[in-house]
Amino acid sequence: MIRKLLFALWGVLFSLCAGLGFIPEPGGIMATVLTGFALLAFLPPCVLLYLAVKTGNRSDLLLIRNLSALSLGLTLAALIGNFFTAFASEAVGQILYYILIMVSSPMVCSGHWAMSLFLWACLMIVSIRQLKR
Repeated sequence: MIRKLLFALWGVLFSLCAGLGFIPEPGGIMATVLTGFALLAFLPPCVLLYLAVKTGNRSDLLLIRNLSALSLGLTLAALIGNFFTAFASEAVGQILYYILIMVSSPMVCSGHWAMSLFLWACLMIVSIRQLKR
């Protein structure tokens, strides 16, 4: 029961961050609030990872590993795509940026890209190490 609630909360927070990522250039207290939401979006997967390690639930470990790897891979692809659209139209750049918001919403929401990428990588590495045990 708690697992389903945590997965639902993770999805809601991820979606909330995606929506908040469309706010153009937030400043002041709003930037702090957005960073808080982005950090909060990583709390459910961390708790799920802890519970999966504690109970030996390989399916949750696999899911967290796969979602983390997918987010990191799609983020890399979207960033590379954005660089290649430097000489394309503005519309193409905007579309790729919207895709980036959707695949790595806490990253764009917080504005601290390294923090989000680091947290995704931590989830992936811990789940990989626990799967090897």
